[in-house]
Amino acid sequence: MRPTKFDVIIVGSGLGGLVSAVVMAKQGYRVCILEKNNQFGGNLQTFSRNKKIFDTGVHYLGGLDRGQNLFQYFSYLGIMSSLKLERMPTVFDQILFDGDENRYPIAQGYDNFVNELLAYFPDEGDALRKYVTDLQETCRAFPLYNFEDKQTYPPYVLDLSVKRYFDSLTTNEKLKSVLVGANFLYAGEELTTPFYVHALSINSYILSAFRCVNGGSQISKLLIRELKKHGGKAYKHQEVIKYHVTEGKISHVETAAGDRYAADLFISNTDPKLTLRQIGQRHFRKVYFERILSLPVSISSFSVHLVLIEKKISYRSSNLFYHRDLNSVWSAAGYSTANWPAMYMLSMTEDKQNVGYADTITALTYMRFDEVREWNDTFNTVTKIGFRGASYESFKQQKLNQMIAQIEKEIPHLSTTIKASYTSTPLSYRDYIGSFEGSLYGPLKDYNDPLRYMISPKSKIPNLYFTGQGVNMHGILGVTIGGVATCAEILGHNYLIHHMRQSLSSDDLTFSDTQ
Repeated sequence: MRPTKFDVIIVGSGLGGLVSAVVMAKQGYRVCILEKNNQFGGNLQTFSRNKKIFDTGVHYLGGLDRGQNLFQYFSYLGIMSSLKLERMPTVFDQILFDGDENRYPIAQGYDNFVNELLAYFPDEGDALRKYVTDLQETCRAFPLYNFEDKQTYPPYVLDLSVKRYFDSLTTNEKLKSVLVGANFLYAGEELTTPFYVHALSINSYILSAFRCVNGGSQISKLLIRELKKHGGKAYKHQEVIKYHVTEGKISHVETAAGDRYAADLFISNTDPKLTLRQIGQRHFRKVYFERILSLPVSISSFSVHLVLIEKKISYRSSNLFYHRDLNSVWSAAGYSTANWPAMYMLSMTEDKQNVGYADTITALTYMRFDEVREWNDTFNTVTKIGFRGASYESFKQQKLNQMIAQIEKEIPHLSTTIKASYTSTPLSYRDYIGSFEGSLYGPLKDYNDPLRYMISPKSKIPNLYFTGQGVNMHGILGVTIGGVATCAEILGHNYLIHHMRQSLSSDDLTFSDTQ
C-alpha cells in the first residue's frame, strides 16, 4: 500500500505541533497532523467529571493584552478574536508559607507588582524595581519573545543562575522566596536553573493574566479549525510507531493502525527521546544520540481535582502557591516521603449558579516518577483502557489524603465539602501527553553548561525537525514561540517574522511591556 503523501507531517498535536501546522499551512504547505489520542492538544486537553470541566495543564495565560507577545502570536494564528477569556484580578497569585499569616501578592502590571509587595517589604523598593527591570531586559534578549527576527542571545543571559541573581538582588531571604514562589511554573532548581527560565516564565503573567473560560482545550480546537481552513488535515487515533529512513531522510511514518504517511518534511511534537528511539541510533551520530537520551528531565506532578458541594467553600480568584517553609521553594522537588507535599499550586473555579462560591478545586504538587515505577509497564488512556491494579488505587488514595490534609491548613474542613475527587500521577502525564516519565516541562536547563542542555529544532536528519516543550521553552507562550522557531528553521527567520508582522495590524504590533 502506497503511503498518503503530504508536504509536511506533524507527529503529535500538542501546542507546538498545532502552531507549526497552522504556520506551515498559512505558507501554502499541505500539512497533516497525526495524533494518537482521542483529543487534540496535548497539555491543552480538558476532561469532564460530574459535569465540571478540568484543565490538564493550562491554568492561566499571560501576555494576552492587545500588543503583548502572546496576543500577537495568537492573532497571527487566527485564534485571538475567538478565545473566551476572563481577566484575573490584579493580584493573580498569592505566595504563602507555613506559620506565616501573610499572603504575599503577585500582581499584574509592573507598577502594581512593585507597590503590592512594598506593603510587605517597605525597605526593598530598589530591589523590586531592579527586579522588574531585569525581567524585561532578560526577555528582550530573546528575539522571538518580542516578535523580532534577530537570532543571537547574549552569553550572559544563558549562564546566569537564578540563585546567583537573587543573591545579588537582595539579602532579604523572605523576599527571595516570595519572588521565586511560583517556580512550580518551571520546576526551578537552586543549583541548575538559569535566571532566563525564571524571567521568561514569570514576566508574561506580570504583563497580564487571564483564565480560559471553560478550559484551555478551546485553544487546540481553534487551531485545528484554522488548520483546516488553510487546507490542512488532522487525524486522531493515529499513533506513529515507526519512522522509515531512505537515503538519509525520513520517507514516511507508520502508525499503529497500519497506515502510512509520506512527506517531504517531518516535524516531531513528541518527546525527542521517543522520536530518536523510534528512528534508531544508526541514523544519527552516536554523540548526538546519546546526548539527547541522557538529558535529565524536569520532575513530574501529582494532581488533585475536586468537585465541591454547593455553597461550602468561598471562591478565591487568585492562584495559591503554598510552601512548607522558605527553603522548600527550592527543595520541594527533592522531597522525602515524610514531608510530601512540601508545596502545592491551587486554583479554583467559581460556581456560576452561586456566585462567590467555588465549585471545583485543582491542586498540583511535585511527584518523582520513581514513586510510580512499579506500575511502569501499565498503560491507561481513554482509547487504550488498562487497569493498574488495586495497589495503584491504594497509592493514589493515600496521596490524595495527604494532599487534602495539607490543603486543610489553608482551607479548613475541605474534606467535608468534597462531592467527588480525581487524581493524576506521572503515569497519567506519560500516557496522555507522551512526555518522558511524565516530565512537566521536558529537559532541564542548566546554566553550568547551557548549550549541552539545548535541543535544536533542526535535527541531524535533513528533513526532520522538533517542536514542543522538549525544544526551547515550555508553557503556552514558550511552546508557541518554539513552534514558530521550528517553522523559521524551515522557512527562514527573517522571512517568517517579516511575513507575520506584515499580516498584523499596527495596533496589534504595538508591543507594550509596561502597564
